[in-house]
Amino acid sequence: MPATALDLPNRREQVSPEEWRVRVDLAAAYRLVAMFGWDDLVFTHISARVPGDPDSFLINPYGMMFEEITASSLVKVDAAGAKLDDSPFMVNPAGFVIHSAVHAARPDAHCVLHVHSLNGVAVSAQQAGVRPISQQSIFVLSSLGYHDYEGVALRDDEKPRLVRDLGGASFLMLRNHGLLTVGGGVADAFLNMYLFETVCTIQVRAMAGGSPLVEVAPEIIATAAQQAAQATRGMGAGLVWPGLLRRLDRKLPGYDR
Repeated sequence: MPATALDLPNRREQVSPEEWRVRVDLAAAYRLVAMFGWDDLVFTHISARVPGDPDSFLINPYGMMFEEITASSLVKVDAAGAKLDDSPFMVNPAGFVIHSAVHAARPDAHCVLHVHSLNGVAVSAQQAGVRPISQQSIFVLSSLGYHDYEGVALRDDEKPRLVRDLGGASFLMLRNHGLLTVGGGVADAFLNMYLFETVCTIQVRAMAGGSPLVEVAPEIIATAAQQAAQATRGMGAGLVWPGLLRRLDRKLPGYDR
């Protein structure tokens, strides 16, 4: 039978405390993505840079459902995509192309999160992309890039264009494909994705109503970062991440094995 998360040995004593903390947060993010309904069976991915080793990162074991992923089951790979862990699972080739490109180009991107959420894909297919029609949208629009669809991301020659289109942004809409966020940590990338998917959901519902939409003024969008810092008392994702972990402990525990 194929290996499962429960069959794999616990790696806690095999890695540094810093790496274990990132593993726990990353496994939690996978399970939260499943809980919020953004997963696409096994076909998307979240990666996190390994502390103290900028040339390697952690990514999901390809074939494991997101709600099954644990801290120990995450696979460590190097910059060339070679596994550094003894894992029975392979790595999603499309996941490696996308994530290795972003991690290499953005030292500040310690976590990269990519989903094929239904509302995200729906808006990615709309010519106008994200529209400024909600409070949530101002935070996305203040740091958003777009990348045209080139097929399943399997070719290294797509990397320069993906990196160019992301630039220094925190949000990237992959046309006809899905959503991507980056963050200084797992919590930051997850909160960014929560905002991104919420923006797309609101937009799909608002447009379905058939009435003209009221748009937010550009000068308000220009102050979004300042507003976000003020609203969270400067804590950013740190304000909500502990509560998300408590919710996960109640509904889908076991990610920290």
